[in-house]
Amino acid sequence: MRGEVVLVGGLWMPTLALTLLGARLGRIGYAVRSFAYDTRAAPAENTEGLARFVQEAYGGRPVHFVGHSLGGVLIFDMLSRHRDISAGRVVLLGSPVRGCQAGRRLGGAALGRWMLGASRSRWEHCDARWTRPEPLGVVAGTLPFGLGLALGLLPGPNDGVVRVDETTVDGMAGRVLVRQGHSVLIVSARIARLVDRFLEAGRFA
Repeated sequence: MRGEVVLVGGLWMPTLALTLLGARLGRIGYAVRSFAYDTRAAPAENTEGLARFVQEAYGGRPVHFVGHSLGGVLIFDMLSRHRDISAGRVVLLGSPVRGCQAGRRLGGAALGRWMLGASRSRWEHCDARWTRPEPLGVVAGTLPFGLGLALGLLPGPNDGVVRVDETTVDGMAGRVLVRQGHSVLIVSARIARLVDRFLEAGRFA
């Protein structure tokens, strides 16, 4: 077995959406579990829920983490706050750890505020610094195709929902830019190979 992996999906993404990525990682030897959460709940509530899930499922064993979009943000926040939790390597896929302009736009309307729930507080601009010893890798899309385009064009390279600069983490071990849209990041075979490479070696190249 190559290791144990926790997958965390994005906003409005059921764990079923992670099936293909989980299956690909499983075929090459990883033991994979997915964490489900209420995407409209407060970020701190979901962060603590993820911490409890990891502690109950793995005890003190180190485990790899792979998160897409909001799921990656939850992983980043949880590991930043819970330094007692043992981690292996961490990969964030299109995760706006510095805030999300598309999310702020959506939250500007009554329907959008309802859709986002309490999670909209996490889309405000903020700094992101990785200070843990475990390597953290970031994959960001540059094909502007996603739900965020319905809210207007985003400045700079983006995946249609998240801008590349919103995925920047000070202290990250590496980042790869791929010509993919936001939702495709969890179904792409190439992305699965990149995730495997980083989990195995702690680097993309």
